[in-house]
Amino acid sequence: MFFLLDRIVLSMALLRMLSSSIEFTAALLMLHFNRVETAFKINCLLAMVGPTVLFTTTSLGLVGLAGKVPPSSMVMILLGVALIFIGINRM
Repeated sequence: MFFLLDRIVLSMALLRMLSSSIEFTAALLMLHFNRVETAFKINCLLAMVGPTVLFTTTSLGLVGLAGKVPPSSMVMILLGVALIFIGINRM
């Protein structure tokens, strides 16, 4: 069904699977402890996981695109990624 020939795509997908399993485990822990304070602490820890995975998968994607897209398009992509991170930090 899936023919993963590209190592970068495989790496990006595996990172997203790892991220989702961490998120799911955190949700189960919140339900297990059943306390708002503990759920809040777990949620704060998750706040570090999301941006890290976003940055890593985006970096892998950019590495995979390097050489396949014209330099002007790469500049536009990098500017878009920079705007995403600026927007995240301004929240």
